[in-house]
Amino acid sequence: MTMTKLKQRSLLGLKDLSKDEIESILDRAAYWENHPVKVHNAMQGKFAANMFFENSTRTRFSFEVAEKRLGAEVLNFSAAVSSVQKGESIYDTVRTLESMGIDVGIIRLKPIGVLAELAEKIKVPLVNAGDGNNEHPTQALLDLYTMRKHFGQLKGLTVTIVGDVLHSRVARSNLWALRKFGVNVKFCSPPNMQAEELDAPYVSMEEALKSDVIMMLRVQLERHESGMLSSAESYREHYGLTVERASKIAGHAIIMHPAPINRNVEIDDDLVEHPQSRIFTQMENGVPIRMAVIERALS
Repeated sequence: MTMTKLKQRSLLGLKDLSKDEIESILDRAAYWENHPVKVHNAMQGKFAANMFFENSTRTRFSFEVAEKRLGAEVLNFSAAVSSVQKGESIYDTVRTLESMGIDVGIIRLKPIGVLAELAEKIKVPLVNAGDGNNEHPTQALLDLYTMRKHFGQLKGLTVTIVGDVLHSRVARSNLWALRKFGVNVKFCSPPNMQAEELDAPYVSMEEALKSDVIMMLRVQLERHESGMLSSAESYREHYGLTVERASKIAGHAIIMHPAPINRNVEIDDDLVEHPQSRIFTQMENGVPIRMAVIERALS
């Protein structure tokens, strides 16, 4: 297979993926979501390796369910972050699994830039399950899918992403994908959690509540130790989606969150399953999205 074809089947990010290509993945996900049969033989005889060099429960299980629903054989590899310090050892692991005959690799890793290097050397399609604070393409795809399903179309929506944008791969993938569809994307962050290289405007929490979609990001509580976060209570007071703040959002608006959730920090407990929340719907939509992405990689 030529490297060009391989790159077309890999999913490394959404920044450079066309609107049409994204739309075709969303449409195919709709096909899988509405398919009456739960397990298929579409990918029977194919081997998918989930290679998680950074901890994840939700994303890995979602990929595994998607792979099994397509009838693929699934291999799971996970490494504690501390055991994989160098890009070379990540490469050796992926190269070893490739040598054993896998057909697609799903990869999550912490260091930025390693995934792009791997894609140049590995001869099987790779799917990015989150790389550093660079991209998380399947999360953004399931977010777009959730919005499109609720509103009918994406064009003209206003989406405000609230929280630690600086360290968020979810914010980046969503910004780049949503803009291709004519969505007005805004950020709302504490000053020390803003990403200056991203050109979306920053707005106040009051302004954020006027959006069609209020997307809360997970507070990375470990930043408390580094001094970036003064306290969980202070964060909730200034940037949390509280019950009182949620009472001001429009009747048609929806609340989203990529999960895992810190309840009563970035979002109040009572709002997680609020009628306007789509948090568990997002998780549900992750499976057909990932089925579409894996099918694309293996087609």
